[in-house]
This record gives sequence, structure tokens and C-alpha cells, in this order.
Amino acid sequence: MENLSFKDFNLSNEVQKAIIDMGFEEATPIQSQSISYILDGNDLIGQAQTGTGKTCAFGIPAVEMINPEMEAIQVLVLCPTRELAIQSSEEVKNLLKYKEGVRILPVYGGQPIDRQIMALKKRPQIIIGTPGRIMDHLRRKTLKLENLKMIVLDEADEMLNMGFREDIDTILEKVPEARQTILFSATMSREILDITKKYQTSPIHIKIAHKELTVPRIEQYYLEVKETAKLEVLSRLIDTNDIKLALIFCNTKRKVDELKASLQSRGYSAEALHGDMRQEQRDKVMNMFRKGNIDILIATDVAARGIDVDDVEAVFNYDLPNDDEYYVHRIGRTGRAGRAGKAFTFISGREIYKLRDIQRYTKSNIKFIKPPSINDVEEKKMSNILKSLKEKLEDEPISQFVGQIEKFAEDINSEASEPGSSGDGFVTSIDIAAALLKLYIDQTGMQTNKVSEIDDASEFTSEGDMVRFFINIGSENKIQPKHIIESLVASSGVPGKLVGSIDIHDRYSFVEVPKEFAPEVLKSMKNYIIKGKRINIEKSNARKKSLHSFSPNRNGHSSKRKQGFSNNNKHFKKD
Repeated sequence: MENLSFKDFNLSNEVQKAIIDMGFEEATPIQSQSISYILDGNDLIGQAQTGTGKTCAFGIPAVEMINPEMEAIQVLVLCPTRELAIQSSEEVKNLLKYKEGVRILPVYGGQPIDRQIMALKKRPQIIIGTPGRIMDHLRRKTLKLENLKMIVLDEADEMLNMGFREDIDTILEKVPEARQTILFSATMSREILDITKKYQTSPIHIKIAHKELTVPRIEQYYLEVKETAKLEVLSRLIDTNDIKLALIFCNTKRKVDELKASLQSRGYSAEALHGDMRQEQRDKVMNMFRKGNIDILIATDVAARGIDVDDVEAVFNYDLPNDDEYYVHRIGRTGRAGRAGKAFTFISGREIYKLRDIQRYTKSNIKFIKPPSINDVEEKKMSNILKSLKEKLEDEPISQFVGQIEKFAEDINSEASEPGSSGDGFVTSIDIAAALLKLYIDQTGMQTNKVSEIDDASEFTSEGDMVRFFINIGSENKIQPKHIIESLVASSGVPGKLVGSIDIHDRYSFVEVPKEFAPEVLKSMKNYIIKGKRINIEKSNARKKSLHSFSPNRNGHSSKRKQGFSNNNKHFKKD
């Protein structure tokens, strides 16, 4: 089935306008196959991987079915992690841009519950949250679901892996029977099928095949770049890498046009390609790019489908693509016909998690690099000038200029030797060459302005950069890895799949979390209650692993590894 245009769905003008602003030119496969069924009120099982556009697949119908005049919760979306809840909330909020009177609220652990209670009093119609915090509000009766029309379980398999089955059952049993139930999951385990059988009515089952995509053998890099600094970083990368033919991808047609104007104002030979251009214009731009008459082509994903140019030296993801497959299609435009190629991806903030999903999906290594410094740019430009000078020396007659330089030096030195002269001394031909080089640099505007926010850009913590914590609870308290993971997710919002090794002893345990989450974990887990016991948590310097060290694998399950021996450890059976 071909991907549909959003114009093919019977959507309101407000939502259509919001989709255009978001830069989506066509629906992804899961959206193409799901939206109409959900709009018609069917229960649905959507089987698709992360990064395939599931949020809009349920978000668009959810926004369309909301009654703005009813100030009650009409849609509830359950997500496994705080990170996904925030991300989904932001995307649905974009869909609501032109919808009057519709409010949305993300609800998750790690945020003061009193603040959420105050926000709930403003009567949002859409709630997106984690099961643990939703349960908290249900117990406090601050969340009322008697008017609920739709409930969505997003990444249901991940929620089950993290131990949320009981919470899911409790929540689903508290919502009205006459509601629409939408479930998305990458896998269809027995437990997932159990939920669908118990809580859905004649669901439509849509399965999007997970394609095995071959990523070209090109050098792949990512940079942490603020939105306001992207143009400067892009310019520096082009200059320091001597890129002659480049393809730049943006997610919206508006961004394509803005970037074209900005690059042209900086003196680059750049043109745009997107769906709003007439076919005649698009053909003209493509011919110019193929012939090398322009150096940089800026395009949207849909417009770039016809691009087949072997000499593209680098691809830039100015915006992170909305779909994992788009990443592969984009970078596949370089490194063709046995040539070398490079791909640079700009990310900021939470996009690091989306990039990690892309990396897992494509099974490729995307290396972190810092933006080139101002010195890197100047050194590269100087190197190019000296290279050009060398070519002049080798290929062109310069004898006629040698005499002029000698005479010029002789005149200056003669003036300097006269009585009363203020000259500082004799000059050589090297002094004159240096002065000419400086004059050339000044006249050609080689110097660029330093942008401190680029040079000082902070690195993202790599997955291997972990902080180890001690918790005063262990196997004697009947603690299992899933209990620790659930507590971390509910209290601090750290994604379960990012939790590192878990070592459980008789009376205490160790757990590793990414460094970037360490402060929040330390703050939110203080005096947290696990299995009825109030815990103490502190940073640990211990490096020794116990016999039973658990590390969540990619699917969120706990795997047992032997890493030494301790007589004090009990044996655990896997869940």
C-alpha cells in the first residue's frame, strides 16, 4: 500500500493546517493504515517499531474526536516513560495549534504531584502519562475518567517489560466500557494478546513490516546544536570539510526556503527543492545540481525522492527525520558508486533518544563530534589559500612579478636608510609575501565571527557514562530487578531501557543509570518506598560486581551475568 497524503483523510481544516506547519507532506505507513479506522471508532492493534510515526497515528484521530465544550478528560494515553510522555504531548500539542478550547496535560513521575493537581483543575481533555503517576492520581481521586472516549496504550510491550501489567489492568478496569481502545506495540507477546482479548472489541490488526535496511558504508556523525546555531555550524562544517556538493534535509518546506536564503546571503551556491514548487522549477533545480552548477541542494524528504546524483559528498540532517526509514533514505544519497561519503545529523535536547532509536534500528555507528571551532575554519581557509599559491608557483609563470617585488623591497629599504627616517628596519621578500597574504585575507573577508554558544556546546553523555548508586534494600526484602526499574521510572522518569546493571545482594543493591539522570534519581529516590520499605540511596564508588548482576537488554528484560563470587548472595530465578 502506498503512503497516503493527509489530504486523503477527512480531517478538519484546523488539523490540516497544523499538519502543514509540522512539515508532514505525507502519512507514514502506520498512519496511512490506522487513521481512517480510528476515526471510524474501531478498536485497533498497531504493530510497528519505534520511530514510525505512531504518535500522529493516534494523535490526529484523538484531536478530531475531542468535544471542546466538554471540560472533562476524553482521551487518555499511557506511555512507558516520562520521556515518551513529554515527547508525545508536545507532538499532540502541535496538532492542537489551531483547535480552540482543547487542552492537553502530560502527567508523569519526577514532577511535583501538587503542581499536576493544580493543572488538572484547569480541566484538560487529553491526558498523556505514565501508568505509575496515573495510578497515583486515581487513588487521590484527582483524575476522573467517567467521560473517557478513547484510551491509548503506546509501546505496550515496553510497559509490560517494565512491570506495569497490574497498573494497566487497574486503569483499564476503571474506564467506561463504551470507550475506544487503541494499542500500539512493536511485538505481539502472549501478554499483549491477553490484554487485547480482555479489553478490546473486534480490533482491527495492522502490522507494519520491519524492513531490514542496509545502511551505506559512509562516515556518520552527530552534533549537539541549538536551533539558533545550526546555520553557523553548517557553514563551518561545509568550509572545514571542503565539501563541494552537498544535500541538506529539512522537515518543513518553510525551513527549506529560509535556509536557502540564509546560505545564499553567506555567499554559498544553494537552491531549494520542495512540494510547493512547480514541476518546471523542480526540474530546473535538479538539472543544475546534477551538472554541478549549484553546490548545495536543500530539500524535504518527499521532494528528494527523485534525486540520483553520484557525486554528493555529504548529507546534512539539518532537522532529525520524523521516521527512522527516512534517515536511511537520506544518508543513502551520498557514498555512491564506491565513493567516500559523510553524513552529519544535528540534534538538540531530547532528540538524543530518537537518534539512539535510529542507531539501533539501522545497526550503525553514529559518532559524536563537536562543531568546528573558529580556529579550525580559519586554519582550513588558510590551508586552501596556501594550496592555491603552491599551484600558482608550479603551473604559472611569475617571473614578471618577481622583479616588481624586488624593486618594491629595494625602494622601502632605501627610504628606511635615509637620515631622519622613521622606518623600523629592512624588509625582505618574505615580509612582503606575508603582507600581501594578510591584504588578501582582509579583502576576501576570510575572518568569521565567533559564536560562543557553538564553541561551548556541551556533549551528550554516552550510554557508557554511568553513575552507580547504592540502595539499602536487597533480596531479603524480596526485591527483583523489575522493582528497581519500576521505581526509577516512576520517581525520576529515567527510561527503563537506559538503566544499566543491577546488582542485588541480601540487604542492599547497586544500580547504574546514565550520568545525565543521576541528579534527578538522587533527588527523587530519597525516602522512596519500594515493597513497603522506605529506602536510602547514595552514590557508590564500589566497582565490584556480585554473582547476580542484572542488566536490562534491548527489550527491557533482565539478563543474568556471572561476574565474580560472593557467599552472601542468594540465587534468583528469572521472572
